[in-house]
Amino acid sequence: MVPARALLHPAAKPLVFVLSLLPFAWLFYAAFTDNLGANPAESLIRSTGDWTLRFLCITLAVTPLRVLANLPTLQRFRRMLGLFTFFYAVLHLLGYAVFDQGLDVAEIAKDIAKRPFILVGFSALVLLVPLAATSFNRAVKAMGVKRWQALHKAVYVIAPLAILHFFWMRAGKNDFAEVALYAAILGVLLGWRVWHKRRGAAPGRTATASR
Repeated sequence: MVPARALLHPAAKPLVFVLSLLPFAWLFYAAFTDNLGANPAESLIRSTGDWTLRFLCITLAVTPLRVLANLPTLQRFRRMLGLFTFFYAVLHLLGYAVFDQGLDVAEIAKDIAKRPFILVGFSALVLLVPLAATSFNRAVKAMGVKRWQALHKAVYVIAPLAILHFFWMRAGKNDFAEVALYAAILGVLLGWRVWHKRRGAAPGRTATASR
């Protein structure tokens, strides 16, 4: 068990920040040294998508772990982890826009409209934007706790959209084991929130615990 005092150490947040950047650093290094395999563009796009899902799972796991392990100090890392989810989602979109579409905005718009799996993924990213934009204390105060909490319930839509996007990306390769794993993890994490709320206790004691 991680001691609560270790989570409050001044170096804890910088350490989580550095660890969260490691996947990006590795991808940057692999691209620079030509170690991304036979199709570097596909590898970058797929890897950033994978890391988006992983960080979404990690972020959503913070509140259940905080409650079940009685470690309220875990909450101080969730905002950063949520922003890294958005960071990798943006990298995923940029990889597609640059390597698949050559940053041709008109072609990107046409592709989004005609390909359902891209439309679904893009919709999930659009829904992430207001969550990332309001992930700071001033936004909570400006919006009010109830409206802030209502906005951040968009994660109940974002997670299924992300899984559906991932499923369609894997459909051509008949590679569904990983999709099922992420779907199960996100299902448990979101299901825990619904179950916990129905028990009459909110997942967190403050607005920042409600995502």
